[in-house]
Amino acid sequence: MIEQETRLDSLHKVDKKRRCYQIREVLSKNKEGLTAKEISNILGFPERNYVAPRLTEMKIRGEVEVVGKKYDFDTDRMVAVYKLKEVEI
Repeated sequence: MIEQETRLDSLHKVDKKRRCYQIREVLSKNKEGLTAKEISNILGFPERNYVAPRLTEMKIRGEVEVVGKKYDFDTDRMVAVYKLKEVEI
């Protein structure tokens, strides 16, 4: 019960629209795509979890897409590279 309460408290403190806007701005300036950690670093956040949930939501809505993988030296893992989805006219 306490975990749910603290999770909900955190969820309500995040301005999701603003965070998505920030992510869009960063991705719009990088045509090759960026990892969640790279986006987080550019925005000055201490860890990737400040942007990862928003990237997931944006991917579901079709705003961003995963365009590849990149090796992350800190985690010794391959991680997803995100890019703004091209708008079809």
